[in-house]
Amino acid sequence: MKLWKWILGLFAVLGSAAAVTSNKKKKEHDKKVDANEKQIKTVKAKTKKVEAKKAETKKAISQQKKKVSNTKKKIKDTNSTKKTTDNFKKKYRTKKK
Repeated sequence: MKLWKWILGLFAVLGSAAAVTSNKKKKEHDKKVDANEKQIKTVKAKTKKVEAKKAETKKAISQQKKKVSNTKKKIKDTNSTKKTTDNFKKKYRTKKK
């Protein structure tokens, strides 16, 4: 009977040692998970800031494109006036031989 008690005691000691080590590993794992969650939160916050800046720059670019297109509409084409001045110079300003 004493032999069975020793064997049961040995199993109890081994089982408690396994429980203690698994508990320690679980705590370490929980710490790592918490650290990873904090990193994820900071990364998400940074991405939100970057996305907000990106949206602002897109709006600014679209506004600039509108301004450029409006000013291009207002500018007159000068090709025809250049041709007429060249023709005038050729016709009246050159010395005839």
